[in-house]
Amino acid sequence: MPDNGTNTNDAQIYSLTVSDIEKKQRLDRFLVQHLPDLSRSRLQALITDKCLTIDETIVETPNYRLKPGQKVSLTVPSAADPEPVAQDIPLDIVYEDPYLLIVNKPSGMVVHPAPGNSDGTLVNALLYHCGDDFKGIGGVRRPGIVHRIDKDTSGLMVVAKTDECHQGLVQLFATHDIERSYNAIVWGFPKPSADEIRGNIGRSPKNRKKMAVVPTGGKRAVTHYKTLEVFSHGAASLIECRLETGRTHQIRVHMTHIGHPLLGDPLYGNQSQSKIRNLPAKAQGLMKTFQRQALHAKTLGFIHPITKENLSFSSELSIDLKDLIISL
Repeated sequence: MPDNGTNTNDAQIYSLTVSDIEKKQRLDRFLVQHLPDLSRSRLQALITDKCLTIDETIVETPNYRLKPGQKVSLTVPSAADPEPVAQDIPLDIVYEDPYLLIVNKPSGMVVHPAPGNSDGTLVNALLYHCGDDFKGIGGVRRPGIVHRIDKDTSGLMVVAKTDECHQGLVQLFATHDIERSYNAIVWGFPKPSADEIRGNIGRSPKNRKKMAVVPTGGKRAVTHYKTLEVFSHGAASLIECRLETGRTHQIRVHMTHIGHPLLGDPLYGNQSQSKIRNLPAKAQGLMKTFQRQALHAKTLGFIHPITKENLSFSSELSIDLKDLIISL
């Protein structure tokens, strides 16, 4: 049985004893059962990093088979500081508890630091907001980003604070047990007004910077859409999309594939002057300065991986999308 862990030089040490019924069990599986707060991949990394001993002898193989009565000692180093710096950037936090938070990301904010966007990202803001509340995702004190939305897409995202919660959310996304809906403004009037779009998504063979529905290869992608409102005699429409899968640019690619790209989309949209001239005068003026895809992550719902509560959230459309809808 494990003790509760002892702190030594900012490290956590766990002492375990192998029972009779655990003989011949794999070492990594044994640890997962006794230390559920740590993911299996994290435990395997600690083993290979020589952080574990059995009867005071270092063991580096996760598939080591255990014997009854053996004394297992695991040293978990304190979470390392993250490479991105914490920055005091205002956040719209919709919900927060010790394990996760829901943030309403604004358009224009990148999720992760990357070349060209080394700071000012959601991760930088979360590091400042949460500080030591992050318990170490994979051994690093950082936010557990489970899914992303594009820089110029606004709306809801869930972020894990602990390794255990992160693994639970990853599993929910893998099994498609997350309810997500998006609002988008598209060119034209989709027919039928509600339908399912199926088409594997992969890199476009014509432009490697774009994704596309590909005839072979790619990843399975399914989008369910329905039309909520039609504007200007069918010149544009407000639609709701629900994702069965979560591929890069999925809604943008699928709606373009059926001939209804998103308004303002700089990568996939067809912003021809003839289309813009079919819009009301005020909307024509707005489209001259509307520099992002008209897409908002509207709702998010799931069973909390730790507390098992049924969580459901909804966010209002951003001001620029509201103004665009009013003008239409």
